[in-house]
Formats: sequence, structure tokens, C-alpha cells
Amino acid sequence: MKRTLLAALLALGACTPSVRTAAPASACAAPLEPAVEVDLYFGLSIEKDRQVSEAEWAAFLNEEVTRRFPDGLSVLDVRGQYRMPDGRIERERSKLLVVVVFDAPAHTAKVQAVIDAYKKRYGQHSVFRVEKAVCAGA
Repeated sequence: MKRTLLAALLALGACTPSVRTAAPASACAAPLEPAVEVDLYFGLSIEKDRQVSEAEWAAFLNEEVTRRFPDGLSVLDVRGQYRMPDGRIERERSKLLVVVVFDAPAHTAKVQAVIDAYKKRYGQHSVFRVEKAVCAGA
């Protein structure tokens, strides 16, 4: 059964992106159920002096994300940094998209489609992705 839950990020951690299955059913106390939390970090710097605007982000969210995850999601404004291949540290404003899915691993193709659409639309090299098994419920 495909369901998505509104989620809030409780803590940020440095994790390598991976695809996981949901938590074992025995590990979730009722009424919670096994699920996967998907965190996607979208950098907003797209040209030397230009960033994705709020209107552009809203259009992307509506056209690419909401149609794939219509049951709910959360978006947070964050600031991040990363090391460039040449060793420089880059800092930028970002959007953190959090989706909790109950259809693991069927969600994988939808998540990848969102990532691919953002990279193509804004000329990005990557979208950082974190997935972790969780217990969730409304």
C-alpha cells in the first residue's frame, strides 16, 4: 500500500547516500509502521551570481515532486557546505526535501526521477541523498 507521511527533520547527520529497505515490522511499536525517510538536499546556486528563486523552486516542487509524492512531504531551508574536487569549500543555500515512504523499494524510481529532473533543469552535478529505515505513523 502506497502512503506518504509529512515528515520533519529531527537531526542532520553526515551519511553516505544509500537505498535501504524499511525497518523490520517487529522493530516498530504499534501504531507505528516500517518506513523509509528520504532526505534530498538541493543546492540553490545555479550560476556564478544566480540562485534558484522561490518561484522556480515552487514550480519544481509542484511539477516534479508533488505529482510523485502527493500524500505529503516537508521542505526546509538549510545552509550547507561541501568540498569541491579542487579542495575549495563551497557554501550555499539549499532546500532539504523530506519524504517518508511506506512502499520501499518501489519509491526508488520516483526519487531518482526527481533528482534527475532537478539536475537537468538547473545544471546541477548532484543532489545529495540520504535514506534511512524509520518507524512512522500518523
